Amino acid sequence: MLTIDPTYHRTRRRLALLVAMLATLLACAGTAGAASSLAAPSTATLVISGGGYGHGVGMSQEGALGYAEHGFSYVAILAHYYAGTSIGTAPAHTQVRVMMGGKVHKVALETYVRGVVSAEVSSSWPLAALEAQAVASRTYALTAHAGGAKFDVYADTRSQVYRGVAAQTPQTDAAVAATAGQIVTYAGRPAITYFFASSGGRTENVESAFPGSEPQPWLRGVVDQYERGDQHTWKTALGFASAAAKLRGFVRGSFKGIEVLKRGYSPRIVSAYVLGSGGRTAISGNELAARLGLYSTWAYFSTREGQSTKPEPDRSGYSPLAAPAPAAAPGGASASLSGGAPSAPSAEAASMASGAGASARAALDASGGTAAPA
Repeated sequence: MLTIDPTYHRTRRRLALLVAMLATLLACAGTAGAASSLAAPSTATLVISGGGYGHGVGMSQEGALGYAEHGFSYVAILAHYYAGTSIGTAPAHTQVRVMMGGKVHKVALETYVRGVVSAEVSSSWPLAALEAQAVASRTYALTAHAGGAKFDVYADTRSQVYRGVAAQTPQTDAAVAATAGQIVTYAGRPAITYFFASSGGRTENVESAFPGSEPQPWLRGVVDQYERGDQHTWKTALGFASAAAKLRGFVRGSFKGIEVLKRGYSPRIVSAYVLGSGGRTAISGNELAARLGLYSTWAYFSTREGQSTKPEPDRSGYSPLAAPAPAAAPGGASASLSGGAPSAPSAEAASMASGAGASARAALDASGGTAAPA
């Protein structure tokens, strides 16, 4: 038997059904709104403060300038940055094989150095700074071996910048002539002489800056008390969305920040975590700096949201050593620098260093100066 409800009851049932449907739609809308809110880009900003420009290993060019301005000789400057080294002599009639424009050009060592110094630093700098650069560049040309058996150096920042005759100036030519044939040696062998733009106040141990490299006694971090320059300290900021885009592949879920795990002799980051809503991902200090476009791995992170700024987690336990009092200006070229330099290397360290210069290779470092080892 077919039963048909009166119109009144059918209307009430339809109204109830409509109310239930409306409630469901509102609930779904609320859930979608909440999900949309959760998925909305964060308004937080990653604030980054740091120091230095470049990899931090060996001689700071801005630091050498500061020491020269305070009366230190090029011998003292080199001894400060390359601890335990001496000044030696390059083999006579040495030629440098330079890769330029896809071809290898053989250039006499002294002619090569004349084409490098003003391409790396300003020719207006004090003579001692130019002399230190000349000796470092001459030594680097003999020890880089960027092309293995095929060539020695690139003519650009993959090694050190070489501009030939265009780089020759009276001031830098004088510095090259005053140091003719002189190179940096350790335990009687040429010692690879990395250099870079600005230390921020401390240089770094080679094994911390270039993961996979063996420790070398002349490439230890030192206090750089007269270092100066525009990149001595710096500060930048990135929105979380921008930081996440730059760190693509390291962010799990949504970007939440950076946690530093380990720093070197200076505050340069050796390793860190990229924090995400879905977990954390390990990243090296070099990769982190390269991805974020930082001047160096000397960086500290904070998060700013609205008017509130809080530091990001840092498990490095880094505690800066007390900086020494400024050294008194020496009276002659043989004076050495006080404070910050490591003690004399042990016999074990000297043994470890044997042959290191001949085996080192160079690769690109975008900050200029000598490149990091591959």
